[in-house]
Amino acid sequence: MTVPASAAARGGRRPRVTVFDYGSGNVHSAVKALEAAGADVRLTADRAAVQEADGLYVPGVGAFAAVMAGLTAARGPELIERRLAGGRPVLGVCVGLQVLFERGLEGGEAVPGLGEWPGDVERLDAPVLPHMGWDLVRPAEGSRLFAGVEHERFYFVHSYGVRSWSMPPAARLAAPLVTWGEHGGPFVAAVENGPLAATQFHPEKSGAAGLRLLTNWLETL
Repeated sequence: MTVPASAAARGGRRPRVTVFDYGSGNVHSAVKALEAAGADVRLTADRAAVQEADGLYVPGVGAFAAVMAGLTAARGPELIERRLAGGRPVLGVCVGLQVLFERGLEGGEAVPGLGEWPGDVERLDAPVLPHMGWDLVRPAEGSRLFAGVEHERFYFVHSYGVRSWSMPPAARLAAPLVTWGEHGGPFVAAVENGPLAATQFHPEKSGAAGLRLLTNWLETL
C-alpha cells in the first residue's frame, strides 16, 4: 500500500500536531507514526502547545477511570472543549475514544466521561476478551478517515467499547459518521464528527493502513 504525504507536507509546511502527554502510554509510537505520516509533532501537556497546534492527538490506554483522572489532572477536559469550540481538530485513540462518551462502566463503577457523544462504554459481550489483534471494520459511507483503507485490517486491544449509537440528528449539523467493528456483537470502531474524530483501534500499531488513516486525518487539518 502506498501512503501519500499529507498535502501540507507536500506544500512545504508540515501540519503541527501535539500528542497530549498527560501520563497515558503508547505515546512514543504515536509520535513516530504521526511523523511518518507527515506531521511536525510535539509530545507535551503544555496548554499553549495543546491550543495552538493544528491537530491534537489524545492517546489512551488502561482503565477508563485512570485515563479520565490523568486527563482531568492535566486540564484535558477544558483544553479539549476549547479546541472543539473553536473548530480545531482533535483525534482520540483507544480509551481516548471511550472517554469522549458520557460514561464508562468498568469494574461496577460508573465514571463520567467528557460527554461529547451520548452513550456508555461497556464490557464487550464476547466469549474471548480482550479483543486483541487485527480486524476489519465497516466504515461509514463518505468517511474521510478510511479513504483508501476501507477494506484493510486495524489493530485492536480492548475489552470495553461502545455497543450502540443513540445520538439523534441535529437540524443544521451533519450527522456524525460512525464506523463499526464486530467482536461478539457490534461496537463503535471510529467516529468522525466535524473537528472531533476518534478510533477504538490503534492507528500507530496498524502498519500501512494505520499510517494512511493518520495521513488522511492530517489532510483535514
